[in-house]
Amino acid sequence: MYDRMQTFTTAQMTRVHDASMELLSDVGVAFNEPEALEIFAANGFRIDGKTVFMTEAQVRKALETAPSRFMVTARNPEKSVAVGEDDFVFVPGYGAPFIALPDGGQREATMTDYDNFCKLVQTSTSIDMNGFMMIEPGDVSPETAHLDMMFSSIVLCDKPFMGSPVSRQGARDCIEMASILWGGPDKLAAAGPVCVSLINSLSPLQFSDEMAGSLIELARANQACVIASLIMAGSSGPVTLSGVLALQNAEILAGITLAQLVNPGTPVIYGSTSSAMDMRTGGLAIGCPELSMVVSATAQMARFYKLPSRSGGGLTDAHFPDGQAAGESALALSTAARSGVNFILHSAGILGAYIAMSYEKFLMDEEMCSIIRKLIQPMDCSEAAIDVEMIKAVGIGGQYLTQPKTFQLCRTEFYMTDFFNRQNHAGWKAAGAKRIDQAATEKLSQRLAAYEKPPIDLDVETALSAYIAKRKNNP
Repeated sequence: MYDRMQTFTTAQMTRVHDASMELLSDVGVAFNEPEALEIFAANGFRIDGKTVFMTEAQVRKALETAPSRFMVTARNPEKSVAVGEDDFVFVPGYGAPFIALPDGGQREATMTDYDNFCKLVQTSTSIDMNGFMMIEPGDVSPETAHLDMMFSSIVLCDKPFMGSPVSRQGARDCIEMASILWGGPDKLAAAGPVCVSLINSLSPLQFSDEMAGSLIELARANQACVIASLIMAGSSGPVTLSGVLALQNAEILAGITLAQLVNPGTPVIYGSTSSAMDMRTGGLAIGCPELSMVVSATAQMARFYKLPSRSGGGLTDAHFPDGQAAGESALALSTAARSGVNFILHSAGILGAYIAMSYEKFLMDEEMCSIIRKLIQPMDCSEAAIDVEMIKAVGIGGQYLTQPKTFQLCRTEFYMTDFFNRQNHAGWKAAGAKRIDQAATEKLSQRLAAYEKPPIDLDVETALSAYIAKRKNNP
């Protein structure tokens, strides 16, 4: 297949791999979690203080047990999803402390906002999984906010969800709540992975105690983890993108190795949202072309190791759902999907380089996800689809509007927009001449009003609430 974006040769990917192996063996990776060091030591890894050194043989042995594809089981079995190989999922935004307002302002995010995004995910035909920390709610205690978010993710939506990796205890809470939902540890184990949690390295070449501890707990429970690196080229990593690839590859492989040592076969996703530092401001730029270049390269490196991949989706530096936001987000989202990324996080809602979630942009990005699904859908080139006999029958100068096949396929053959404008100018003016963000504001109230809470066993919901109350009383 021809693509003007760079397709790495095996030799080029091997060069990145070799550079990463040299970093792992000569420099090592610091793990600021005592048990992680104990696990590495018990498996014969060389350790100096908190630094773990890895040989290529040790890394390759770990990679042998990591699956290339796995299922994430939803509490509604019809909504379970596959991640890896040819299967991919769109997942909403993550980690924003603010809500972007329709007038261009911002306000602190609340649990009501989190609940609303759970409802939007539940009613979405484009977003495949519920998130975690879609916003950081400022009106609940930060020590126990993960409990409230997990409860909403589980109860308000019956799609698969992202887990809580905020701390080792947060990971344990995630596993315990999932166990309650599935009816006990044995049934949870039989269900396989029911959540995917985001484990981030601390660049360069470190893992915090919270992340390493969470990874150990989640791997023990056979819950899937994204092992991700977010390097800011020119600041927390090299200024060249190839140098970034080598550094992030070393960090990701180190995390994957730990997960496989804890539980061989535990599902892991090779992840990155590394990008460039804006040399004028010193800030992270995620709407830049370099991010999409790294997205494409990350997907290729993941396939080099036969692993599922993760990248960001609808990412932008804009603070308003305007033309800049649409253009930057469409570039990153389409690059991720077309490059074969399997777990596309931040697919909907993000503004301002992760600083805010926008209801309006969530709906706009959601529509773009649907468009991209259509874009990558294989064209049917069967004889029946081409239908030469019909084309002959219409002949020269004829028309196809009244052909039986046109009537048969008129509602299904082409993508029909949800609320993106396709009216002519007169029709658009007559309908109020609304910008797309204004149309999204109107659409939002309709979506939330149409939400219906998915059925959940009352005893399970009560048990989840009791667990949260107990944890809040004994933090």
